[in-house]
Amino acid sequence: MFSRDVALKLLLEWTDSERLKIHALVVESVMRDFARRYGQDEELYGLTGLLHDADYDRWPEEHPKRIINWLNKNGEPEMARAVQAHCPDSRGLRDNLLAKALVASDEISGFVIACALVRPELTEGLLPKSVYKKLKSSTFAAGVDRNEVAEGFRLIAEAVGGTTDEHLQRIIDVIHKYRNDLGLLPSALFV
Repeated sequence: MFSRDVALKLLLEWTDSERLKIHALVVESVMRDFARRYGQDEELYGLTGLLHDADYDRWPEEHPKRIINWLNKNGEPEMARAVQAHCPDSRGLRDNLLAKALVASDEISGFVIACALVRPELTEGLLPKSVYKKLKSSTFAAGVDRNEVAEGFRLIAEAVGGTTDEHLQRIIDVIHKYRNDLGLLPSALFV
């Protein structure tokens, strides 16, 4: 497996958008936490989260083909398959825990960050019920696919049990724990 330094270098090379870099770091953190909690390979899960959208900024019309090809060329077919599976048109590939965890971490992590950024206290005291309320508003963070959020919740409950509230609270807690590194001080991230 390649190192996190190699993955981060690729992300920075392919991604100009500060927002997308932050998203990658958020999903990486959420995936690492998931792996620790459920006895999975933390590096595999974290690097999958970090790179899942690495080609989107530069080649949105080809996403995720470029990153999938890169992962396969670098000997990581399991990562490549999970990245493919995170696309709504590849639901048939969501048959392993890595793919399910990525789907359950991707859209909702971005949405939680959006919820935090409109609050004066940011992540402090953010609760699942506040996130659910915002999810009901189709105009708030309109780019977040609500169907994929619901599918992610379903997949993760099917895979490891627990409730939607528990999964969402875990994501909020991870983002809060790393709040200074995950988008609330974005200019300090890549210096």
